[in-house]
Amino acid sequence: MQAADDGSRIRDAFEAAVWGMPMVSVDAMRDAYFHDAGARYNDIVYWSRPADWKNQTSTPNSSSLYVYFNYNLKDGPLVVTIPDADGVGVFGSVLDAWQIPLADIGQDGEDHGKRARYLLLPPGFEGEVPTGYIPVRSNTYNGYALIRVTPAAMSASGLRQANAFIEKLHVASLSDASRDTPQRFIKMDGKVFDGIVQFDDTYFVRLARMVNEEPPLPRDAGAYARLQALGIEPGKPFAPDPASRAQLRAAASLARASFRQTLLSGARAWWPGSQWGTSSPVPLAVKTHFTFDDGSGVDTAMRGALYFLAYAPPKKLGKATFYLTTWRDKNGQLLDGSTQYRLRVPPQVPARQFWAVNVYDGETCGFIRGAPRVGADSYDKTLRRNADGSVDIDFGPLPPAGHTTNWIYTAPGKPWFAAFRLYGPEAAIFDKSWSLPDIARE
Repeated sequence: MQAADDGSRIRDAFEAAVWGMPMVSVDAMRDAYFHDAGARYNDIVYWSRPADWKNQTSTPNSSSLYVYFNYNLKDGPLVVTIPDADGVGVFGSVLDAWQIPLADIGQDGEDHGKRARYLLLPPGFEGEVPTGYIPVRSNTYNGYALIRVTPAAMSASGLRQANAFIEKLHVASLSDASRDTPQRFIKMDGKVFDGIVQFDDTYFVRLARMVNEEPPLPRDAGAYARLQALGIEPGKPFAPDPASRAQLRAAASLARASFRQTLLSGARAWWPGSQWGTSSPVPLAVKTHFTFDDGSGVDTAMRGALYFLAYAPPKKLGKATFYLTTWRDKNGQLLDGSTQYRLRVPPQVPARQFWAVNVYDGETCGFIRGAPRVGADSYDKTLRRNADGSVDIDFGPLPPAGHTTNWIYTAPGKPWFAAFRLYGPEAAIFDKSWSLPDIARE
């Protein structure tokens, strides 16, 4: 009987873990924001140059400058001022605690790359919205924004121009917005920002914290009943005993395994027979504007898998950027960090701004820790190019014959996957008249 009870409790905890993945991820990133960056709500954390492996979030890129901040609307509306894009690429979103994108920022956002003020409104806000603002209504108090700033060229002058844009960003309460209050900026260059979720009993500590801070949504009544059975209840401390913690660790581990299996087994090939594809949660995410509710209920399994893989999706996917992932080589074998591989990127990649390829840890979906190089992109003038304009990218634990310019590191014995991004995607990627070969073993 005890074993049956344990199994039932682990199943309940597993379902709770899958349900809560978006909020747990937000709490992990907020923890990094508070502790690794030493930030307070509304401080702007940024990277003044493309990030290396120390940006430990899920599937970041290594070509843009990242700008990030957490916010909380408990004390009322918040104003986010976006300056003119002024020659730099700007692609970002404001998201709630469930990681539902509320508004896009940048040339393809509501500001269209022009100076604008977004007004973030808390749950149940009934006041009058002042003129001159783009209103953004949220069903949660907590949330975050991520803005990717892309220089016109990866040069000293290009980076200065991109950083000049960042330094004009401003976040303040509505009551302070007209007082010209100074903005606090925190630079993360060379520092670890560890927002990767740990799938152990601390997963439920994070979940309990978020449940305490956010209003329950009517659709989640069943989930809250399961949480209560686990000792997670709004307004009450969460203090599981050692036996319960062991069950919670087992449930969190099962949740991670289920997310990985969804990503591995459900990828949809972009070209017939290709290993490059879109992750299985993406079509439903786009169709439902990232609520994962198609009218018959929330698909928590797909939602959880997406936010294990990534964060900060745009409200309008595919306009500013488009990317594909692969977990397997051309023969269908899982990519192995001990093996040497090569990818030939054909000429005339249909990307107005640039293309990039990055490697990620298959167990965390973050950059491989300690990696000397995490990606390559068309900005890099040192890349060796073939006579026809194609580029060969090498993957492996060591660079081939000591040539590092076209090489991306993989960790020996560990699974990995790759993402290929096109910034400013053009018609040829969507009508599939241009195609990307699979990664092949050398």
